[in-house]
Amino acid sequence: MATDPTVQTVDSPAELRRILGEPSTRAANKARPRLHAMDRRWLAASRFCLVASSDAAGRCDVSPKGDPAGFVHVLDDVTIAVPERSGNRRADTFHNVLDNPHVGLLFMIPGRTDTLRVNGRARVVSDAPYFEAMVVKGHRPQLALQVAIDELFYHCAKAFLRAELWSADTWTPEALPSRAHIVKAIEAPQTSLQELEHYYGPAYADSLYPSGDV
Repeated sequence: MATDPTVQTVDSPAELRRILGEPSTRAANKARPRLHAMDRRWLAASRFCLVASSDAAGRCDVSPKGDPAGFVHVLDDVTIAVPERSGNRRADTFHNVLDNPHVGLLFMIPGRTDTLRVNGRARVVSDAPYFEAMVVKGHRPQLALQVAIDELFYHCAKAFLRAELWSADTWTPEALPSRAHIVKAIEAPQTSLQELEHYYGPAYADSLYPSGDV
């Protein structure tokens, strides 16, 4: 990485604390090792999470996971499982977990500006009795990411508030070309735009839970 003499970097924990200051006692001590009843309620209401992972060399990935509310299965106070549905088959998270089990998960609820963060150690599960509890529209999970919780805590709302994430009057999806146009420009220039618009059109939802995949 090229060094720019005009860029000042932070190279020590002491310097970081000098700039940011110390966290409050409540913020510093809010991490817990087990699910509380309130955490279970949050997971039951959440329908989207982000899973962060890295391989043995430290290369990172963040993968979105989503399903109807309550898609995360709680095995006990220290273990949860996230189902895997049909996708692009890259399996970046799973490859990483096979190298390095440490993961971080951020659980969101639409309209809420606070989030639940879970850090733990994951393993890739190909089948288990609890898979039956994660069937959606006849679709049984292909795999599950089973996570042993190391710590969890609620994250404050400031980032969501600054971004006005849930304020509909700030949404500008038309500011960028459609998904079909992006794929045509970057991923599949040889494919006609008409084909891509058809693929990413209303019928795209049919691929979320393929019929007969049970």
